[in-house]
Amino acid sequence: MGFFDFLSDSRAPKQTVEPAEAQLTATVHGRVQGVGFRWWVAGKAKPLGLVGYAKNLDDGTVEVIAQGRRVDCESLLAALESGDTAGHVEQVQAEMGEPEGRYKSFGIY
Repeated sequence: MGFFDFLSDSRAPKQTVEPAEAQLTATVHGRVQGVGFRWWVAGKAKPLGLVGYAKNLDDGTVEVIAQGRRVDCESLLAALESGDTAGHVEQVQAEMGEPEGRYKSFGIY
């Protein structure tokens, strides 16, 4: 056995690195109800592989929960804050954290 044979030794422990999972929780303020905003959010979230939902709240805001890779959650947040959205976003209150629960798809409520 050569000095570097340990590199290909099948008995060596295998390490896999999973992408960092995160959850974006955002409340979006502005003219975001009745203007296709939730569908716009879903259209941004689904290609990123995010799951969760966009939901109208009684106070006129939209709640967005998105789970997936942290980099993809950050991309969705950047899109929400970009100003290039359906409707008119005045403010995004957002928090990034650990996933709570698990969704199978991205829903609109």
